[in-house]
Amino acid sequence: MGSSMKLRIALVLAGLCFGGPVLAAEGTAAAAFGAREYVQQISLSPDGKQVALVAPSGVRGAKLLVIDIAAGTSKTILVSSGEPERLSGCRWSTETRLVCKIYAIIKSAENNVQYTRVLALNNDGSDMKMMTEAGNNRSIGVAQDGGSVIDWSADASASAILMTRNYLPEMTTNTRTASEDDGLGVERVDTVTLARRSVEKPYPNAVEYISDGRGSVRILGLRPTRGTSGYAGARTAYLYRQEGKREWLPLSQVVSGPTGYTGFNPYAVDPKLNVAYGFNEKDGRQALFKVSLDGSLTQDLVLARPDVDVAGLVRIGRQDRVVGAYFVTDRRETEFFDPELRKLGAALGRALAGRIVTFIDASADESKLLLFAGGDSDPGVYYIFDKSTRKLQDLTGARPQLEGLKLATVKAVTYPAADGAQIPAYLTLPAGSDGRNLPAIVMPHGGPSARDEWGFDWLAQFFAHQGYAVLQPNYRGSSGYGADWFQKNGFQSWRTAIGDVNDGGRWLQKEGIAAPGKLAIVGWSYGGYAALQSAVLDSDLFKAVVAIAPVTDLEMLRNEFLNFENYLQASAFIGRGPHVTEGSPAQNAAAIKAPVLLFHGDLDANVGIGESRLMERKLKAAGRSVELIEFKGLDHQLADDAARTQMLGKADAFLRTALGF
Repeated sequence: MGSSMKLRIALVLAGLCFGGPVLAAEGTAAAAFGAREYVQQISLSPDGKQVALVAPSGVRGAKLLVIDIAAGTSKTILVSSGEPERLSGCRWSTETRLVCKIYAIIKSAENNVQYTRVLALNNDGSDMKMMTEAGNNRSIGVAQDGGSVIDWSADASASAILMTRNYLPEMTTNTRTASEDDGLGVERVDTVTLARRSVEKPYPNAVEYISDGRGSVRILGLRPTRGTSGYAGARTAYLYRQEGKREWLPLSQVVSGPTGYTGFNPYAVDPKLNVAYGFNEKDGRQALFKVSLDGSLTQDLVLARPDVDVAGLVRIGRQDRVVGAYFVTDRRETEFFDPELRKLGAALGRALAGRIVTFIDASADESKLLLFAGGDSDPGVYYIFDKSTRKLQDLTGARPQLEGLKLATVKAVTYPAADGAQIPAYLTLPAGSDGRNLPAIVMPHGGPSARDEWGFDWLAQFFAHQGYAVLQPNYRGSSGYGADWFQKNGFQSWRTAIGDVNDGGRWLQKEGIAAPGKLAIVGWSYGGYAALQSAVLDSDLFKAVVAIAPVTDLEMLRNEFLNFENYLQASAFIGRGPHVTEGSPAQNAAAIKAPVLLFHGDLDANVGIGESRLMERKLKAAGRSVELIEFKGLDHQLADDAARTQMLGKADAFLRTALGF
């Protein structure tokens, strides 16, 4: 969508000491759990001697630290304030050069719109340059997407990368030199000099390019618009190139819909095997396949599970080499294709017993690995592993502010739905509790195209620390369990999804985990929608409702996409029919008896704050108890230490009053 607004980026350089975050209200549980994760993003330099770490700064900003691993020293070289610009991640271009992405959400008259930009700087903070190509006064519109790096090894020049670029056509009035280029293309950009040249011409309907990690673009995704509407269609055509050739050949057709997608969806290219890795349906679940790019399009099954979807690829190193794939049963598991990493992963799993080990990054020669190990009651630690010495070096904890607090364990459970289906869930009980006669919370996840999994969850852990039992159900409508479980998605099949959520509350009561009259529901995003709609479906079950950034009206949600090219996909996902009104808590506010507490950021680009404002008005008009707390300048994630601390403290006090404990 076009806009005349300009993104203003204010980045401050600073030199601060490496250390943990300062708590907003020292000594309180709400402050400790509300503080953002210390390691927000992390990467290893090509020589394996330095780490770039994005950490919180102030209450809502972020800072980039460069850590000398051998010396154990660090330096802050970049700070973003979070008002509005936010530093989202950085990666090494060379041993002394970093490439970072920043984003900001700008409020317009109709929508909150996210803009991204890419910049480069030296590892001492010097020579900072904007890599996103600037438009000019003839450009028609402003590019929201500032580009993404798709290849870190563009050619023999170590400082060159391949980066997507959104080309904007120019007005032709009074000029013969106006560019007509329009759409997404790829450029080779030198991160030091900013010298750039076109590698792939822009296509108006291009949505994706996939490189082989060696500087060659091998796959192109095209998604034509529907008629003259400007809205993207549901079909993406993927094309590929044979090795060393320029001609585009058909690869696959992927069609998206309200229940998921069909067709081979490519994610990565392995240049050694000359194949594309991607996902497709097998026996009702997502499986991993590889397709030969030699012209034969031979398709081979790589990994499939009879119980769950194959969730994603495992990739490491400068070339983003595919080394395995992962899936989630009760816990996340990785199937390594690389024999050395398979052996190493098993050894590290034994050495770090009780924790799940995840490979994050690697040096250019893969002799040094950056990895993370964490569990349910362990927020996790980042390590450097040296293959030559077999030494595992502790780098930093993920949440040092929680050190000294006794955290709760998480147990995988199942419970019966009303129709007999067994619903998988995770139960978190207060540390030291016998799990009986407790105040209890059902906490449905967001999405709904998502799922909860075993591990550390700061929100569930906070409530468990405060004495609540917490149940996190993977209700029908969750992803990860195949097409039958996903059904028509959590909006169109809301009665099933919300019914499963409510049955989780009834199970807590039946098992004696929840004390009589002390059952509440808390949710974020779709989870907030589920929290509100659960009280519509059964007004007597939950005695208190906390909804964070919730969807409250399905028609309003549809209209929020009107000015965006994916409107047709969003509209199809929501669907049309009686469920739109029946499944909208704001349209059924009078049915809700329990007191409601709402939280929402006014720059939320995922779910507009108007949804919570509407819910508040409807509940008040129905004579119900409701309070809405708005956070100025924050988006869907409420990534602000003070705001999260306030939210946790307020929610805990609200629940204690409503549940009477």
